[in-house]
Amino acid sequence: MDTSQHTFAALFEQLGLPSDSEAIDAFLAGHRLAADQSLAEAPFWSPAQAAFLREALEDDSDWAEDVDELAARLSH
Repeated sequence: MDTSQHTFAALFEQLGLPSDSEAIDAFLAGHRLAADQSLAEAPFWSPAQAAFLREALEDDSDWAEDVDELAARLSH
């Protein structure tokens, strides 16, 4: 059973990205989704990261809420 915490910072760790608040803020400031672009289709993800994001949403996994938040924050 997976007992790890699924937080926004933990999502960044899962994606292999720095997860401190300054690094998250910098990532969000430096990346945006194009209009009508799905999160997993963004060009700044590696194939493995894109697959993880896609599967999290398709499977409605424990990560889905944080992935939705990431998509929303990259859309503004």
